[in-house]
Parts: sequence; C-alpha cells; structure tokens
Amino acid sequence: MFGMSDRTRSFVTSALVGGALAGGMSVLPLLLPQPPVSARAVLPRTSFVASAVKRSGPAVVTLETSRTMQSPSLSGLPKGIRLNPLFRNFFGVPGGSPSRPRVQRGQGSGVLFDARGLLLTNAHVVEGAEELTVGLSDGRRVKGRVIGTDSLTDLAVVRLEGEGVWPVAALGNSDSLNVGDWAIAVGNPYGLENTVTLGIISNLNRNVAQLGISGKRLDLIQTDAAINPGNSGGPLLNAEGEVIGINTLVRSGPGAGLGFAIPINRAKAIASELVATGKARHPVIGIGLSRVPADRPGRPAPKGAVIRSIQKMGPADKAGLQVDDVITAVDGQAVDGPAAVVSAIERRGVGETLTLQIRRSSESKIVRLKPVDLSFFDRS
Repeated sequence: MFGMSDRTRSFVTSALVGGALAGGMSVLPLLLPQPPVSARAVLPRTSFVASAVKRSGPAVVTLETSRTMQSPSLSGLPKGIRLNPLFRNFFGVPGGSPSRPRVQRGQGSGVLFDARGLLLTNAHVVEGAEELTVGLSDGRRVKGRVIGTDSLTDLAVVRLEGEGVWPVAALGNSDSLNVGDWAIAVGNPYGLENTVTLGIISNLNRNVAQLGISGKRLDLIQTDAAINPGNSGGPLLNAEGEVIGINTLVRSGPGAGLGFAIPINRAKAIASELVATGKARHPVIGIGLSRVPADRPGRPAPKGAVIRSIQKMGPADKAGLQVDDVITAVDGQAVDGPAAVVSAIERRGVGETLTLQIRRSSESKIVRLKPVDLSFFDRS
C-alpha cells in the first residue's frame, strides 16, 4: 500500500483480520478460540430408570420353591400287563422297581412391602410349595412361610422367617396412572437377579375376560415392558421408583410382547386381608352380566350391563332384580359395561349397602342391596 505509514498499514491489517470489510460488504465475526465443551456437563451419568431401580430394587427378591410329585402309577393295570417286559420296554418302565417320588422345583419373584418381612408375590408362584427359600439382593437366603393366598386375584403374602432388617419398596398409587406413563418391570427371570426392562403403560383396567382367562377376578395394568418367565410376582415401577403393580401375566402366541400387572392399590387391599385372616373376601351380589347389545348391526353398544342370570337366594334375587334388567349406574356413577359393575361392587365391599340404578323395559328403578362374600354361594 503506497504512501501508507507503518502505523496505518498495521491498523488496516488488523481490521481485515478481524473481519471489517469496506464497500458495503458484510462484516465477518471475529473468530476467537472457544473452551472445549465437557460431555459430563451435558449428559447425566445415570438415567431415571437407574434412579428408580435404586430406590426399590433392593426389595425385589427371588423365591425358590420345591414340592414332591408322585410319578405316574401303574397300579391300576392288571398285574400281567405290568410285568410284561414288552410293555415295560415300550413305556420305559424299569422292571420290578417301584415308582419314586420326584421333587419339582420352581422359581419366581416377589417384593418386600413391609418392614416386618412381608412380601407380595403371585399365588401361582407358591401354590403347593412344601419348601420356600427367599433370596435377597444383598446375598442373604432365608426361609419363607406362606401366610395367605388368593387364587381369584393370583396374589399371595409370604413372611420371612427370622429377625433382620429388611429392605422395603416404596408403594405408589395405581389409581393415578395414565396411559403412556413410564413402566419399569423388575424381577429375576431364569434366576438372573434384578433384571430390568422398560416400557410404558399401554392400557388400564384390562379385564382378564378379554384375555380368555376364566376363574380370576382381575382388572390389570397392561404394559409393553418385557415380563419374562420368572418375573411373576415382581414389581412394576413408575418413573419415581414406586411400585404400581405386581407382575402376573405375559401374553404368548398371538399378541406376544404384552405384559400385565395387578394394580398395587388392589394388591394392598388383598394383602391386608391375607395378613389379618389368611384369606381374602370377594363381594358379589349373585348375577351374571353381559354388554348391552347394539340397536342394529354395526352400531356401537350402549353403555351399561345386562343381567343374564341370577343366583337363587343371593342379594340380587332377594332385592327383586330380574333377568334382562340393565344396570346403568352404581352408587350414582354411570357404568360403561360389566367390568365397571364388578369393580364398583369390589370397591363397596361385603355387607355395605350398594345402590343400583336399573332400566326395566322403559322404566327406571333404584335398587339397594348388600353384597355377600363369594363363599356364601359355596355353602348354599
């Protein structure tokens, strides 16, 4: 640059390096070295799942059961056939040796919910168990004793034998769940301790009748968190690490990948009865229900439940309910279908007055009655 002093050339050079350009062109930003971004400052070291499992995971236990099974007996066959060597070779029966009892072993999961050493699990896990060993997450192995089972809800309470400081899981509120909430299944499938799977709540109040299961009274939480064999009886946790359900079923075959859990509020109520009396009471009024049929094919079914059968001398029979009556509300709350009626009766309890609003032909009626325990009909 001709005619420029050294001081002027220095200024121009600095301006160009800094990005100041003449003639109306854009000004480029000044590039200065930036401090390196620390990955630790951006990404947390643990997820909410790890925090949730840390809260209640120590209370998840393994249950190992054993029961004696008798081998099939041939005593009902004629002696000549039993001693025939061809028959014995064909069926693999040892010649002359008596049948021996065998020990069948099983395994499941459970969760400690009370500092007295009480744990919840599934009834089918401990059913018929002659010996029960509980493995804790800290390595302790103690004997357990079944203090009550309820096959209708597939729940059981086991008490740990001996003294000790037992870890206890935090219990949540299953009535506050929403579809889409996080769900964390914890259990010990195949004997692998504290296996954790993550999913969401897929459905609430899933009636077991929709799953083709009879002989149970369960409205279940449906989740896509994997519940593997051996997870039965383990807890389903929310994002805060609170127990919101007891894992009970996994769908195999068509629709595989669906898991189901008993809502913890229902499980707590059943557990209280099992601890107090060794059994649970189930309120019934002695009716069989079905959905209200649609007015015409292709139209949605109306809300309510139709009475299809009435048991003699039961509360419904004594109150004057009739077949084809339509129950539209229970205790002032409208009901969508049969499952809602059963749930309302369960909430009311045995011996408490229940108010039904029914529709008979075109007439509306109010009927009051008191549910009885299911065992009432076993005696009659």
